[in-house]
Amino acid sequence: MIPASDLRKGMVLQIDGILYRVMNTQYNNPGRGAASMRAQLMDIRTDQTQYRVFSAEENLNNIFVESENVKFLYNDGDLLHFMNVDTYDQYEVNIGLFGDDVGYLKEDMDLQLRTFDGSKVIDYVLPTTISYKVAEAEMAVVGNTAGAVLKRIKTDTGLSVQVPNFINEGDMIKVDTRDGSYVSRG
Repeated sequence: MIPASDLRKGMVLQIDGILYRVMNTQYNNPGRGAASMRAQLMDIRTDQTQYRVFSAEENLNNIFVESENVKFLYNDGDLLHFMNVDTYDQYEVNIGLFGDDVGYLKEDMDLQLRTFDGSKVIDYVLPTTISYKVAEAEMAVVGNTAGAVLKRIKTDTGLSVQVPNFINEGDMIKVDTRDGSYVSRG
């Protein structure tokens, strides 16, 4: 049990027998009155999200989840396929769990899956930076050099990233998975 004031993104809660993943939190302390925590929760079974407001002192049932090191194998439309690197167990995960982060996945990529009850995948942890090959890049505009000049590119996985003007098609770049920003060449 944890107080609602300690809720963080990625935690898993059990409320009324249903498992929820905390997607986002917002702490509110109005000065007068009681503090509260507003949380966006995703129902792990149905992938539907909802907002709930908890009193800061309210105790919630925090569920322990296990982390497993896996490799991303392939995407077959609605399902993503992963393999545990230690036991060679394979997991099929609904693409809805990853949402917009599915663009960061590439074949043979190492990441972590978080499981509940040994088999139900409920969360993931991407590496902080990942290297991608630039598949499409806009042409640099001559004379447009006032300030930081950026252009939009597409990676080999379909991810769209703002990069400096000197990046060309075929270059390798590193992208920060936390916010989708360009980090460096590489």
